[in-house]
Amino acid sequence: FLTIQEGCDKFCKFCVVPYTRGAEFSRSINEILNECRELVSNGSREISLLGQNVNAYNYEGKKLPDLVKALSKIKNLSRIRYTTSHPVDFSNGLIKMHEDSEKLMPLIHLPVQSGSNKILNLMNRKHSVEDYLDLIDRLKKINPSIKFSSDFIIGYPGETDNDFEETLKLLKKVNFINTYSFIYSPRPGTPAAKIKKIDMSISKHRLEIFQKIADGIKLKYRHNLIKQKSLVLFENRTNSKNEFFGRDEFSNSVIVKSHEDIIGKIKEVTITSVNRNTLFGEIN
Repeated sequence: FLTIQEGCDKFCKFCVVPYTRGAEFSRSINEILNECRELVSNGSREISLLGQNVNAYNYEGKKLPDLVKALSKIKNLSRIRYTTSHPVDFSNGLIKMHEDSEKLMPLIHLPVQSGSNKILNLMNRKHSVEDYLDLIDRLKKINPSIKFSSDFIIGYPGETDNDFEETLKLLKKVNFINTYSFIYSPRPGTPAAKIKKIDMSISKHRLEIFQKIADGIKLKYRHNLIKQKSLVLFENRTNSKNEFFGRDEFSNSVIVKSHEDIIGKIKEVTITSVNRNTLFGEIN
């Protein structure tokens, strides 16, 4: 995990980051490259680029696509990821990078927060549902294998039953393979903290509905992986000495049995079974 950017200039009304972390700040591209080379020389095979608003990375005119391109040239670095992105800062160059870079993994964490344009406007998210879906369509056109995960805030002040239904509609349309959903919680000092909250019992009920549907989508996706082949980068042993844990290209947890030490290696695995959080497979 390698931090490349801190702070945020978006001022979403629920978020305290601009007040606690300040304005967007990007590290030197050479500093990042040197740190990455050191991590790889110590055995790292996958680098996750981190930032409060990572795709706003901008150092002396160098943007995130430039950084990914430079990192891709590092020998023995097998995989590159980045998080967390803001839809507004997703440039054409970054979209193109998902077509050009073999090392850039095809899972994008792209927080949307709500499926209602009214709520997005109240949040000051600076994008609409239509903008968000258009971005997803553009990414899928250049790389059909891309999958998405997202963040959702349920019960934001002003959210009606209709707004919530719009969020469920978006959830089902995109088929996120992973979602992180929370009941709105006011942060002191943020504009949203001054707005009247909706009844907690309503928020809890909506969250239960949302998570049940999201879990169903996730489980269906995982069951469809059975008998499919995945490329897995293995990270460590489990408590059993012959079992190894790794992650596939979509960051799914995978466990296999092996008498060979496969830590740090990428193996093709056929998925044989799944549960809510883990895939199980056999090395081909």
